Amino acid sequence: MSDEAINALAAAGITATTADTFGPAAIDVPAESWVAAHEVLRDDLGLRFFDFLSASDELTDGFRVVTHLADFWGGSHVDHLLVRTLIPRAEAHLATLSGVYAGANWHERETFEMFGITFEGHPNLIPLLLPDGFEGNPLRKEFVLASRVAKPWPGAKEPGESDHAPKAGAPSRRRTLPPGVPDPDAWGPRPPGSPAPDPWVQCTSGERPSMKTPATIV
Repeated sequence: MSDEAINALAAAGITATTADTFGPAAIDVPAESWVAAHEVLRDDLGLRFFDFLSASDELTDGFRVVTHLADFWGGSHVDHLLVRTLIPRAEAHLATLSGVYAGANWHERETFEMFGITFEGHPNLIPLLLPDGFEGNPLRKEFVLASRVAKPWPGAKEPGESDHAPKAGAPSRRRTLPPGVPDPDAWGPRPPGSPAPDPWVQCTSGERPSMKTPATIV
C-alpha cells in the first residue's frame, strides 16, 4: 500500500517517502503538502475511511502528526495506511483536514488542546475535552503530571515502581519515579525568591531523573 500511495502522490507532484513502522504501512509527506496529499489518497487511491488524527512529541525534532486511513474492499479485506508529517516545535501549525475528511474536525480539536498544535482553517478550533480555564498542553513532554506526584503510581511493573509491598524473595530495587514526574530538584516546593525551575531542561537533557522519593513533593 505504501508503494501505491507514493506513486499516486508522485503523479500529483507530491514527494513522499516510506516510513519505518511496526504497524500498518506508513508514509511521510511534507507539511506544506498535507492537505493535497490526503486529497490524492482519498480520490485517486480510494482511502475514503478516516480513522483518526493525533500527534507525538518528538522533543527537539518537533511534533509528528499522523492520520490513519483505510479502504474497505468488501469482506475482510482492508487496506490501511498511516500518513505522517513533521512540524517544527517553534511553529506548531498545520493546515486543517476538516474539509477533506469531516471526521478530522474533533480529532484536530483534541490534538490542538493536548499538544498546542494550531490547525489553520479549522472552522471551530476550541477545546474539546479539558475543563474551562485549563492551562497547558498535557501531552507535551515538558508538561508536569502533578497528580502522579500527589498520588502513588498504580502502574507498577517492576519492583520499586510503586508503593506495593514486595513479594517474599523478590529482588530489592531502588524506587523509581513514575512517568511524567520530574526530578524533585527541578520541580516542587522551593524557598521564597528562588528562580522558577524549567522542567523542559530535563526533557531535553536525556538524563535519568533523580531516584528521590516522590512523596517528598507536594
